[in-house]
Amino acid sequence: MVNDTTCRGYEAAEDQAGRVRALQDENAQLQRAVASHAVVDQAIGVVIAVGRLTPEQAWDVLRNVSQHTNIKLRRVAELLLELARTGQLPTNIRAELKRRLDHPPPPQG
Repeated sequence: MVNDTTCRGYEAAEDQAGRVRALQDENAQLQRAVASHAVVDQAIGVVIAVGRLTPEQAWDVLRNVSQHTNIKLRRVAELLLELARTGQLPTNIRAELKRRLDHPPPPQG
């Protein structure tokens, strides 16, 4: 026979399992965010080197290329890293990057 104590024990176990699942989901999300951040930071470095820009200017260029090509920032960053490795870049991104590097944002500060 199941009594109140047993029911409370099952409810507590279910609550704990729910918390564990929530923490696992949060952990996975944070891991994806850290990986994405690293890719974007590396792409900013590529833009700095190619355009001889400050980090802030490179961030603006990367963000603007993403916005004007309607491609997610992380994907643009991945493609710029491919450019650094292979010399290849999709035409639309290459054209927008060139346009942005020809007319970079003014340095901040």
